[in-house]
Amino acid sequence: MGNSLYIDENISQDLDKYGDMILRLGYSYMKNIHDAEDILQEVLLKLIQGTNEFENEEHKKAWIICVSRNICKNKLKSYWFKKREEFQELPYYDNYLNHDVFEAVMKLPTKYREVIHLFYYEDYSTIQISNLINKKESTVRSLLHRARNILKDKLKEDYDFE
Repeated sequence: MGNSLYIDENISQDLDKYGDMILRLGYSYMKNIHDAEDILQEVLLKLIQGTNEFENEEHKKAWIICVSRNICKNKLKSYWFKKREEFQELPYYDNYLNHDVFEAVMKLPTKYREVIHLFYYEDYSTIQISNLINKKESTVRSLLHRARNILKDKLKEDYDFE
């Protein structure tokens, strides 16, 4: 019984510490808050079931991000997800200061949206992102550059900037 309380306390701490990050990452992939909440539950379940020994908090955070990404990608590939009707919903997070920028980011292809999210919203360096998504750092920098250009063009078009 004491072990159960210890696990509950650890999961509660992990939820407090990483819950928002998992939700944001899930939302950036799934574009739906309810699916993002499902991702959060699945990640927490993997934490509970896992026998992972983390070297430190950074290692744990990286593991959580990788697991979150993989769950999102698997859901996006699933037959059920592909066949269900898409719902239009408004951006959920008020902490994204500019909803227009957020909406533009959400319309990016996944490969660009992923690096933009990790770089700007999760404050990861290009080296850290390259380790998380298993790509070369130069590839990550290139993806960021292309994503920024796409966003710049899109926002310039919407706001008629010069």
